[in-house]
Amino acid sequence: MRKQIVAGNWKMNNDLAETLALLTDLQKQTQTSNAEVMVAPAFTNLYKAFEALKDSNIEVIAQNMHYAENGAYTGEISASMLKSIGINTVILGHSERREYFNETDESLAKKVDAALEKGMRIIFCFGEELADRKSGNEGTVVENQIKNALFHLSAAAFQNIILAYEPVWAIGTGETASPEQAQDMHAFIRKTLANKYGADIAEEVSILYGGSCKPGNAQEIFSKPDVDGGLIGGASLKAEDFYAIVNAF
Repeated sequence: MRKQIVAGNWKMNNDLAETLALLTDLQKQTQTSNAEVMVAPAFTNLYKAFEALKDSNIEVIAQNMHYAENGAYTGEISASMLKSIGINTVILGHSERREYFNETDESLAKKVDAALEKGMRIIFCFGEELADRKSGNEGTVVENQIKNALFHLSAAAFQNIILAYEPVWAIGTGETASPEQAQDMHAFIRKTLANKYGADIAEEVSILYGGSCKPGNAQEIFSKPDVDGGLIGGASLKAEDFYAIVNAF
């Protein structure tokens, strides 16, 4: 049975004091959900966050990593560096990384390989922009992003991969993705996996929704059969809101 997961992506927010305060607030919340819970603070705060949560049921994860093991890559972080401070899961391919830092399917495939080689788990992000949705090309865009970055992998590799669908057109644009639209795309993604790796593999992969999920819409979105949780942005920066989403299951 695939896992229900809620991951908070804090992006470039919170200094060390703010990070520790938020983690303290998170640990005060009463969790009644069976969902797996993750938070992704900034690189500078990862180790302190790991230390603060090591006795809790919240996993600390990274927002990104480089594909190289080491070398002349100023400002970058490797999988081994993350592993050395207790970080075992990493977000790759987030829409902001693709847009602002020119990440491509090809470079992401290399990052995926590097993370898997070190035994890390991956939350792999993808999704279409507004122009793609309006032109009816959303399925082609999503399918290509998945195929180009992941379909060189063995079926066994998907034991360590979580997918996160980000409808970029529904994030900060004033447009809204309905729970039905989320379900339709998640079902399409699962079918795409099944066509390559078979239904058994496809049914085991968790697919998260990453399109402005909030306390007010989380329960309806998570009730859809192919939605297995959320990759949460702004709402993860408030402990009460984040756990309202976690408990939406």
